[in-house]
Amino acid sequence: MSINGYIRVKNSIEKEIIIEKSRFICYTKMTETEDSAKEFIDSIRKKHPFATHNCYAYVVEGGKIARFSDDGEPQGTAGIPMLEVLKNRGLKDTTVVVTRYFGGIKLGAGGLVRAYSSCTSAGLDDADVEENIFSNLFKISFGYEKYSLFLKFIEKYKHKTVYSDFAEGVEVEIAVPLAEEDFCEKITDYFLGKIEIEKKDEIFVVYG
Repeated sequence: MSINGYIRVKNSIEKEIIIEKSRFICYTKMTETEDSAKEFIDSIRKKHPFATHNCYAYVVEGGKIARFSDDGEPQGTAGIPMLEVLKNRGLKDTTVVVTRYFGGIKLGAGGLVRAYSSCTSAGLDDADVEENIFSNLFKISFGYEKYSLFLKFIEKYKHKTVYSDFAEGVEVEIAVPLAEEDFCEKITDYFLGKIEIEKKDEIFVVYG
């Protein structure tokens, strides 16, 4: 995981392919935690209780945890190839499950590796991705007379408003990617120091 962030699948996809009369169905989902990954895997098992295999791979918690299962296929022919597809694409917080209904023709170890890899790739090809970017969270306070200038200034930067309050003055919390190293200095200079800015945290943020 780089300091800039990582990518993950945005939407859930169901993709089916037929290989030598066997049905392979790939399911993808964004899962931030291991618990959510397990819940998703269980939901697919319940959906396909009579499938020959429900193999899976996931990378969660920003890449800290990675797991896989061959679910009865010969060792190393399903889960690991699926996990390798996730890793090769740089995907994290992502779970894939490939359900197989055996069609009567044995594929052999090499054939199974290709089948599970290609099915996983096909499912991910159809899934949109989003970037989760490591960002600074700033709390900024100023008078109402500076609000229009503030809006004009932050248009120059990728940012996301997390919180805003309009009481005696304006108070906002915005996230700005770490890559925007000059943000704090620039906004202070722009307002000639007549603005309060405080760095509160460093967080991952998905920008719309």
